[in-house]
Formats: sequence, structure tokens, C-alpha cells
Amino acid sequence: MKKLLSVMLVLTMVLAIVGCAKEEGPETTTDQGAKEIVIGANIYNFGDNFMNGVVSPALKEYADAAGVKINIVDSENQQNKLNDQVDIFIGQGVDILAINLVDPASASTIIQKAKDANIPLILFNKEATEEGAMAMYDKVWYVGTASADAGIIQGDMMVNDWKANANWDKNGDGKVQYVLLKGEPGHPDAEARTEYSVKAFDAAGIPVEELAMQPDPNWSTDGGNDKMATWLASFGDSIELVICNNDGMAFGAINAMKEQGVSIPVYGVDALEQALNHIADGEMNGTVLNDGKNQAKAVIDLSVNVANGKDPIEGTSWSLDEVKAVRVPYVAVTPKNYADFK
Repeated sequence: MKKLLSVMLVLTMVLAIVGCAKEEGPETTTDQGAKEIVIGANIYNFGDNFMNGVVSPALKEYADAAGVKINIVDSENQQNKLNDQVDIFIGQGVDILAINLVDPASASTIIQKAKDANIPLILFNKEATEEGAMAMYDKVWYVGTASADAGIIQGDMMVNDWKANANWDKNGDGKVQYVLLKGEPGHPDAEARTEYSVKAFDAAGIPVEELAMQPDPNWSTDGGNDKMATWLASFGDSIELVICNNDGMAFGAINAMKEQGVSIPVYGVDALEQALNHIADGEMNGTVLNDGKNQAKAVIDLSVNVANGKDPIEGTSWSLDEVKAVRVPYVAVTPKNYADFK
């Protein structure tokens, strides 16, 4: 009897040890047994054809290549929804937060949540506009662009083309009469692209006259189509140039012009595949490569490094500026070089 009790006691102790070891082990492991890195990410609005059509699939592609898991959700352009999604990610115990802000002026809310949970945070594509927000937390970084550059490059293209095509000045007054399709009000990219694209004409000594400007919080093709149709009805042949903060709205403007049998010079930003096709067909005069693929790669590169306790840019080609930001450069895309980007 004593021998039987001894055997049972030993078995009980062994089972207890095995059970504890299982309970304390990693919840998610790779084939090699190491804990898998999990990134909780969002896109501010799946309705944005650049963010959902270029950046989101690139994030998945580079995450797969790096052997990490990424969960991407749609914030539907609602800050409250994003706040809740971040809370859920934190509750799930993700290793990294990769956040495409809905409202750049509310960045501190997201940063504080990450800080309280001690989870590293990569903001991307929409830069925080609150002064001092990035200094709130030592584990927050930004991946995006230098917003003004897109407007500067777009403006330089338009100025050069205007000078080379005297017939674009329909009324011969030496002044550019333009309409402008603007992106989301308050978005750093929309504000900078709007300002600097027009400033290029001022810098070149070419007078401009804004016939109309309309913001679209969704940067949408439908919005561009509807507004351009309205402007054609209102201004007719007075429109000499169509400036668009992104390609999506430019596509809408082109659709409206084609429906009315009108051709007006039009420029966008993003260098989407459809934009390259419009340039090839002579329906669009230029765009600016907003390098969403490399932005996604930088997000994944930084995420993997910080999740492994390394310097965020260790072993990469990226560099950080004074506000802890990786800036991916823009590139001009014209009828002369568009084929290089297909």
C-alpha cells in the first residue's frame, strides 16, 4: 500500500510540473519554437484606394516575408472606432501597434494608450499634428513622407508644362485659372499639397486664379467626378488646369471630362496603376509617386527591430530625423518616365 501511494505521489508531482511548464510557455510560436511577433495595425479607411489598395497589401506582404503576424482592421474614418480598436489590440497583447491615424490632431490619445500599456507604437502615413505628441513616449516613431515635397514636385511639373504649352492659356491673359480637388481637411498631406502646388506658380512668377476648391474627406473618385461635373457646368472653358491632391480624385475628374467631351490638363499624386494608364492614354499629365510599398516596408522593418529589442533602424537603409520619423521620398511621374513605374 505504501509503495502504491509513493508511486501515485510521484506521478502527481510529474503531472504538476508538466502542467506548469505548459501554462508558462509562449502562446504563439513559430516553427522554430520562438514566440511569433504580432502587430496590431489599422487603415484609417478601407475606402481610400491608396491606403487599402497599395499600403495594406504591402504591409501583409512584408510581414509575411519577415515571418511576423499582422492583423489589419478598418477604422472607417472614425476616431472613436480607432480608439476602441487600439484598446482591443492592447487587450490581445500584441507586440507592436502600427497605427494609421484617423485624426492627426488626436495622436496623443493613441500615444498615451500605447505608453500606458508599454507597447511600442509605429504611426504611419498620417503624421501627428499636436505639438510635443511624439515626445510623450520614447517608444513611438513615424513612417511617412515630407508632406510638402509632393506639392513641390507636383507644382514644378505643372509649371514646366505650362511654360511648354502656350495653348493651355485659353484666354491669353497670362494667368492660370485652376480648380483644385483637395483631400481630407486638416490632413497634413492635403494641406501641404494644396499649398505648395500653387506656390510653385508664384515662385515662377506666373499669376494664378483659383476658380474653385473642394475638400473631400474620403479622397474619392466619386467625389472628384461629382465636383468636376459641377465645375464644368459652372465654369466651362474657363478652367485651364485641374490640380488634385491624389490620383483617386483625378480619376473622377477625368471621368467627368470624358463624359462631356472635354480635355483639360490634370495632375494627381500617388502614381497608382490606373494613373499610369491614364498618362499612357494622354488623359492625365502627371502624378507623384507616393511610395506606399516602401512606407509599408519601413513600418515592418521598424516593428521587427523594436519587438526584438533592437534600435528601430538597425540593419536597414532607413534614417530617422529629429522627430523620430522615417521619410520615404516622393518621385515625379511624367509622360516621359511613367513606364518605369508600371
